[in-house]
Amino acid sequence: MRASSLGRCPTVAVVLLLATATTMAAAAARTKNECHPDDKAALLAIKAGFGNASYFQSWTSDYPCCIWINVFCDPYTSPYTARRVVGVSFLRDTSLVGPLPGAAIARLTALQELDLIHVPGVNGTIPHELARLSATLNSIDISYTGISGPVPSFFSQLKKLTYLRLSFNSLTGHIPASLGEIPNLSFLDLGRNRLTGTIPPRLLSKTNDTSYLCLSHNNLTGGIPAEFAAVRFWTLDLSHNALTGDASFLFGANKSLENLDLSRNTFSFSLSAVTLPSKLGSLDLNHNGIYGELPPQVANLQYLNVSYNWLSGTVPTGGNMGRFDQYCFQHTMVCVGVHYLHAISDRPLYPPAPDPAVNLDDY
Repeated sequence: MRASSLGRCPTVAVVLLLATATTMAAAAARTKNECHPDDKAALLAIKAGFGNASYFQSWTSDYPCCIWINVFCDPYTSPYTARRVVGVSFLRDTSLVGPLPGAAIARLTALQELDLIHVPGVNGTIPHELARLSATLNSIDISYTGISGPVPSFFSQLKKLTYLRLSFNSLTGHIPASLGEIPNLSFLDLGRNRLTGTIPPRLLSKTNDTSYLCLSHNNLTGGIPAEFAAVRFWTLDLSHNALTGDASFLFGANKSLENLDLSRNTFSFSLSAVTLPSKLGSLDLNHNGIYGELPPQVANLQYLNVSYNWLSGTVPTGGNMGRFDQYCFQHTMVCVGVHYLHAISDRPLYPPAPDPAVNLDDY
């Protein structure tokens, strides 16, 4: 019995090895073909459009496009040979040089997400061919690039778009009013460009979600649209522009704001009657013409800067106030008991209402 059993072992081993080899071969064959052929051709056209840069070393016909670097396929498609490319990212690489190959990208007809981040050699304008992806594209991040020209108005045709980030580029011109017609857009970042003109009134007005809007470090003028009072912002950053007027309608106990930055503009309104949003954690109002008294709720904030304004009254105590040093209040003319917080003690105190003859930057 022992000899007989031992005699069968080699046979069993051979059968197992053959079965394993067959399974591996089948898996390898399946994997090699695991990509929609039209998408594979489109990706190779993108590679050629960027001059076959070193970034694309893994993008070869010897491997399925679904395992190429920074290519993402739908994991649920069956059969595997029909898997569609739903995401493409180009990240932190200086070998990518030249304009964005829009026609090739538009051939990825199932594409949902397109990212170009920290690729400074990518230049030119945002190609109009991206409008062909109106039925699928929901996220675009083109930031820290050499892209210039206008913010395209054709983005309004991308009805699925929920996320649009175009920050740290060289975009110029006005913000298209048509961006306000995108039905589900809830994240918009156009910061750190060279945009001019006024803020379109209907930005992010159609979404039911809480919204993120950053327009900082541009050359925008005019006031904040009154329509923003109805938008459920959780973050709003309008800093470093030339915006004017009253921004007090952004405040209110029931507002969803968690972060608000209005710094480095020329807003003028009273804080005395303002109630801070209950969820607000960060408030930056420095370098404006804001007057009145600080609301007591500032003691609940994690970050506060009201320097270079025209505030009066006393600084609230308790809560987190101990973490805010003099730089949070310098040149605000805020009274703490009988002491005034201003950086140069021998300067005269100015009245809380703004005096147009005085340049705050001189103090």
